[in-house]
Amino acid sequence: MNGTVRDRPALGRTPVALVVPSAIGLLLLLVPLAALLVRAPWSTFLDRVRDPAILDALRLSLLTSTVATLLCLVLGVPLAWLLARTTFRGMGLVRALVSVPLVLPPVVGGVALLMAFGRRGVVGQWLDEAFGVTIPFTTAAVVLAQTFVAMPFLVMSVEGALRTADPRYDEVAATLGARRLVTFWRVTLPLAGPGIAAGAALAWARALGEFGATITFAGSVPGVTRTMPLQIYNAMQTDTDTAIMLSVILLAISVAVLVALHSSWTGRAWARRDGLDAA
Repeated sequence: MNGTVRDRPALGRTPVALVVPSAIGLLLLLVPLAALLVRAPWSTFLDRVRDPAILDALRLSLLTSTVATLLCLVLGVPLAWLLARTTFRGMGLVRALVSVPLVLPPVVGGVALLMAFGRRGVVGQWLDEAFGVTIPFTTAAVVLAQTFVAMPFLVMSVEGALRTADPRYDEVAATLGARRLVTFWRVTLPLAGPGIAAGAALAWARALGEFGATITFAGSVPGVTRTMPLQIYNAMQTDTDTAIMLSVILLAISVAVLVALHSSWTGRAWARRDGLDAA
């Protein structure tokens, strides 16, 4: 190929009929975020952040979302590998079930978790009777709710990465005598590393912002289950400025995650195009 990787084909002038709705759509996304920044109480920002209740909510959110992401990695990466590299009956149903939390209203997810792991739930009743373990309205319930809503982001990202990774490396490892589990750890995972990292970042951000399933399944106990989104909801009842400030903090974290992901995706895209140009 000739020319630089940034060369774009000349497609003519962009139709106004496409520019106008695009601009309106972009404004619809940007105006609320800009309003949040404009209305933020910047003069008292640091004083409000030092509030012990806010620090507890932030600490709890960071802790639970990190643990939830680790659970997503432990459970979701093998699941993504099964969907990407194996064939079995009912695969379409499994893939659909993995995607359900993406479209399920979070409150419904919380009710489902309560019916499953509540003291009278399908699994929770057995846990309570056999081990005396009660999950709802505990920090563990927060982690479980966050894992439930965040898992699809990781599975879909990792599955996509595994599907684009060249399977011939796995075949070469097999011909050299490597067992399948060794190949998975030593060959497959490194190849899918960027996709796993991207999926983990998305899962972490989704877990950090989880509200509906958490408040339904875990409640809003200060220092125990009241995460940042729940603290925002609580602050909206009494102190709008504090709610805006907390929203800005979560917005900054979300933007930072997306910027990091965009840089990673862009770098891989340019690397692929450089390879094509070299060919």
